[in-house]
Amino acid sequence: MLKPGQPHLVFGRISFFQGNPQISHPEIELLSPETSDGKDFLEPVYPSTEKLSARGLGGRQIGRLTKTLLSLLQEKDLPENLPAPVLSLMPGLSLMSRFEAFCSVHFPSSPEIYEKALNRLKFEELFLSQIRMGLIRSHRHRASRGVVFGQVGELFNSFYTTYLPFELTGAQKRVLKEIRKDTGTGRQMNRLLQGDVGSGKTIVALLSMLLAADNGFQSCLMAPTEILAKQHYNNITELVKDLPLRVGLLTGSSRSKQRKGVLEMALNGTLQILVGTHAVLEDPVQFSNLGLAIVDEQHRFGVAQRARLWKKAALPPHMLVMTATPIPRTLAMTAYGELDYSIMDELPPGRQPIVTVHRYEHSRPKVMDFMKHEIAQGRQVYVIFPLIEESEKMDYENLMKGYENVKAWFPEPKYWISMVHGRQKQEVKETNMQRFLARDTQIMVSTTVIEVGVNVPNATVMVIESSEKFGLAQLHQLRGRVGRGEHKSYCILLTGSKLSSEARERVRILCATNNGFEIAEKDLEIRGPGEIEGTRQSGELTFKLADIVRDRGWLELAREMAGRTLDKDPDLGMPENSDLLAFLISQKGKTQWSRIS
Repeated sequence: MLKPGQPHLVFGRISFFQGNPQISHPEIELLSPETSDGKDFLEPVYPSTEKLSARGLGGRQIGRLTKTLLSLLQEKDLPENLPAPVLSLMPGLSLMSRFEAFCSVHFPSSPEIYEKALNRLKFEELFLSQIRMGLIRSHRHRASRGVVFGQVGELFNSFYTTYLPFELTGAQKRVLKEIRKDTGTGRQMNRLLQGDVGSGKTIVALLSMLLAADNGFQSCLMAPTEILAKQHYNNITELVKDLPLRVGLLTGSSRSKQRKGVLEMALNGTLQILVGTHAVLEDPVQFSNLGLAIVDEQHRFGVAQRARLWKKAALPPHMLVMTATPIPRTLAMTAYGELDYSIMDELPPGRQPIVTVHRYEHSRPKVMDFMKHEIAQGRQVYVIFPLIEESEKMDYENLMKGYENVKAWFPEPKYWISMVHGRQKQEVKETNMQRFLARDTQIMVSTTVIEVGVNVPNATVMVIESSEKFGLAQLHQLRGRVGRGEHKSYCILLTGSKLSSEARERVRILCATNNGFEIAEKDLEIRGPGEIEGTRQSGELTFKLADIVRDRGWLELAREMAGRTLDKDPDLGMPENSDLLAFLISQKGKTQWSRIS
């Protein structure tokens, strides 16, 4: 096969035998004259399998077939799908044609040509995604009818002027104005409210529900856990006790008599606000005129679950979804411009930043001494153990072992300890929470059931055991359980000595910042953004080439170009957009989950 004087490309792993380099089982290819120096030679790499390779379809063979296939295609087989104005608006970027990009991304003549082909196809993916999202949003804004909250009435005004326990921050006022504007247009509101832990999202939710009640509509507030739902219910009933307003609670453990009464009042319209867990999604729960649905800690609910709230009224209710640390799916979706978007980036006055530190297992004695010091100052402490849902038995054993270890360091009667976990009956759980809230116990040992919503201003230390097993969003949520009072607060991340690089990075990020928005960005980089049009909450996006973290510049450019295109031609009916419209129609879409925030 090999003849002297002919240039060949030889590929394989180099080893040495008696001091001489050799390649065992090399792949050998005769070089053509134009690539004889090998400098510009680029070869595509195609995935294959053992079975395919055994039948002569390895990566190299697939490459040859691809080359043959591309040689049979003409430009009309891969027509342009970007509008001419978009291509002409960006002469500096010199986007190549679609046909040329497909040929060059497989068999480029140089690395520079490969980069240009790659950039063209990345931009195409991002631009088409932006156009799809823009069309959905445009359709919703123009055609999705919603109930109208036309007035700010007596309930809102009297609460705001007389019963509001503190001055609203500038961010809270701004968000309320945005909600007020949305709900008065006759279009359905679909708004994401991002507010960091402790920024006061709940009071914004209450004022929005009072606005609905002033206009004769009911509201529903859905929370992920019974503890949080009950806390919302108790807080709201306390705040509005002097107003002519009826508030109901519905959870999985609601007794039959109470459940029946709540369902009747919701159906006949005498209940203005219903607070509950997933129980409010059940079919027996029907409203007289639901006008506003609020989902708290939305990352704990699936997209399909949130979609069920839309079916509780003749006209879809206004949707407000709230989160302290946005999950990557929502962050990605927001980057794609489908949701209306509010940020509360101010903390109420007096809130101190939480000091977060990382300690290895061998530092446990020092951590316990620090806990004792804080308890001696009159403070309280959380100790959290991880929850791995697949192995409930093991979780329970780990928690009980951890509880016994804490008791060994903090013996009764000098110290008293509460314990809360998922296996407890609701009344036991509630009793233990109340004991901690009333300061009858100094330490709360718990699983992540206290992740959201629990408010104990006197608790100043959060110790998270095996914190390498938690995700970033969860760690940030847990940390948010302290720092709610006037005293300086601390979060201690306890880990084993051996950490994966990803776990080490999570711990480093959490120690470096208290900013939930920065943490969400990092979470996006680590976990991946999820499916924008699907129901998965994390993992890979459906893009083949583009990456919304690494290609953020292309994303922003694609969003700008898509915005210009739709501003000029909202239905893509102009001749210059006919190729784009035809291409979009030819792509079979999935269920429009992206309409559900």
